[in-house]
Amino acid sequence: MKTTGPTRTRRRFWVDPRFVIGVVLVAASIAGVGAIVAGNDRTMAVYTARHTLTIGDQLRSADLVESRVQLGGTADLYLVPAADLKRGLLVTQTILAGELVARSAVGQASGSDVTSVVVDVPGRLAASIVAGSVVDTWSARATGPSEYAPPTILVGQAVVVRIVEPTGIIAADNGQSVEMLVPKANVGAVLEAIMNGDALAIVPVNTPVVP
Repeated sequence: MKTTGPTRTRRRFWVDPRFVIGVVLVAASIAGVGAIVAGNDRTMAVYTARHTLTIGDQLRSADLVESRVQLGGTADLYLVPAADLKRGLLVTQTILAGELVARSAVGQASGSDVTSVVVDVPGRLAASIVAGSVVDTWSARATGPSEYAPPTILVGQAVVVRIVEPTGIIAADNGQSVEMLVPKANVGAVLEAIMNGDALAIVPVNTPVVP
């Protein structure tokens, strides 16, 4: 005679409607907040300089960092990321590291109106003058042996490309050579001052005050 074991009864799966409503409300709340945040996000992607860019530098992707900032109505004034950065762009204004790249600070290489010249400056340069510094070049015309006319600005807002460090004791006493980017229209005046033996001096522009 077979004996039948106790019959198992299936438990009914029951969900509290309040739990379902709570889950739906939470999900709707999250979605709503996300939509509001997305709707209020008025930032846009623009380029910032990875390092200081000086006048005459070729602009390359490696020089730039993509950043998101809120610009409002000034968005059209800045360079925005592109799949392929347009070739032949040249820096026409010094752009500091971390600074937004303004469209007005770049141009076509074919339209560059600056060129580099090397000038010899007697004595030592100011410690604040380094590659990338914006400087004014002053000139005092030679009027006789050890006699000079009052100095005047020969080239304003020139950009230092590099400083040629002197070698040897005698060279150090004679001064330093500085390569600068100057407007092509001023090259003739610079070369004339060099050939005439005029006294030249380089003065930094807008040197920050260190407390």
